[in-house]
Amino acid sequence: MNEVVEGFIQAVQLIASLDEEVIEITIRSLLISLSATLIGSLIAIPIGGFIHFREFGGKRGLVTIIQTLYALPTVLAGLLVFLLLSRSGPFGFLGLMFTPFGMIIGQIVLIIPLMIGMTLIALSGVSRTKQDTVISLGATETQTVITIVKEARFAILGGVILGFGRAISEVGAAMMIGGNIRGYTRVLTTAIALETSMGNLSLSIALGIILLAIAMMVTGILFLVQER
Repeated sequence: MNEVVEGFIQAVQLIASLDEEVIEITIRSLLISLSATLIGSLIAIPIGGFIHFREFGGKRGLVTIIQTLYALPTVLAGLLVFLLLSRSGPFGFLGLMFTPFGMIIGQIVLIIPLMIGMTLIALSGVSRTKQDTVISLGATETQTVITIVKEARFAILGGVILGFGRAISEVGAAMMIGGNIRGYTRVLTTAIALETSMGNLSLSIALGIILLAIAMMVTGILFLVQER
């Protein structure tokens, strides 16, 4: 018990002193997850909009598949990207394995189904009466789409925030694709797993506190967005 208490005390000291390694790992985690979220948003939101506004065969089945992928295990996402980026894979020539760019791709694959699904839910939440009103006022198809997206913008933003939360908290894909290389691909989750296994409780607790603080911040922002 004393060891745990001492670990917490040392962890607070590491954070308060702005330990170089702690700051480095935190910044790298934020950069990778923010990049994945931004790129994923640029891909997922247009796809979600296309699925919502267009009618085509197999649409319901496609939506069901997307919803199933909400719970895609991180290790499976990591395995898929590993197979694609490894030397024997189709994109091995790019040399992205064990790099931050490879980790970004892994997180994008992981969060895109969630963000597409949240976009669909957001757009579906707009009142049908509002859509009919816009059309009856003579709006073109493009104007109607823009109006509906504006109405759903806060809900769409909530989906983006959820995507970021899942990206920064995952460990399986980051470990498999990044390799947990110190000073290069080590992020909060992989560093916590490694330092805990090595018995370095103070550093793992410090990183855990930071990760928890980020999670609380994401939850708070999501709550404010939902209130809007």
